[in-house]
Amino acid sequence: MAKQNRRSDCPINFALEIFGDKWTFLIVRDLMFKGKHYYGEFLQSEEKIATNILADKLSLLEKEGIVVKTVDPMHGSKFIYKLSQKGIDLLPVLTEVIVWSAKYDKDTATEVKFVNRAKRDRKGLIKEISSRLKKELSV
Repeated sequence: MAKQNRRSDCPINFALEIFGDKWTFLIVRDLMFKGKHYYGEFLQSEEKIATNILADKLSLLEKEGIVVKTVDPMHGSKFIYKLSQKGIDLLPVLTEVIVWSAKYDKDTATEVKFVNRAKRDRKGLIKEISSRLKKELSV
């Protein structure tokens, strides 16, 4: 894959170069909050991502060091996807997006319990989820 030229060195542009589409953050969401780790599990998401787009986005996330892909020891023909530390570091960003969406989207599917916890104890919530994700990464 040829290296793409950046439009600018702006920090927001840097993030948009990776996440500036409608699928990439949803894959990170599934890894972070929904416990999905297999290709087929991502295909089950309600947004119904196409297989070619999923393969492309997982490849991008792996190339960018946000996702780690390993062979499943139980099924040698399957791969397991996990968030790397770089991916886990997106947790505060996604938490903020969830809280913001819960505030402004009247039809949100956000769990009220999550939003209330984020408002009450954001640091504790992020630490708890981060610890779980780090544990998954080390397995």
